[in-house]
Amino acid sequence: MRIIGYLDTKGYKTTVFKNNDKFILKFESDLFEQTFKFRTSDKIANLKHIKNLIDTEFLASVEERFREMYQSSGRLLERFIDFHEDDWIEII
Repeated sequence: MRIIGYLDTKGYKTTVFKNNDKFILKFESDLFEQTFKFRTSDKIANLKHIKNLIDTEFLASVEERFREMYQSSGRLLERFIDFHEDDWIEII
């Protein structure tokens, strides 16, 4: 797998990889990432095609998914902390 380029996406690091017959598009935001794979074809054959593939509707769904990931992670940590509240050593 090799990096073939980066996309200019507001708020995210977006890397495009090429691996055999696939393009891999990875969005990163702090501790979270989303990965999408596309098979190589006549219409998806290079970095320019990948850039043309990504539209505002798709980016909005990526942003919404990151928001859901942050919320889900926050709720998980809250449950964990609440469950283990009695495990903390009391410091006087």
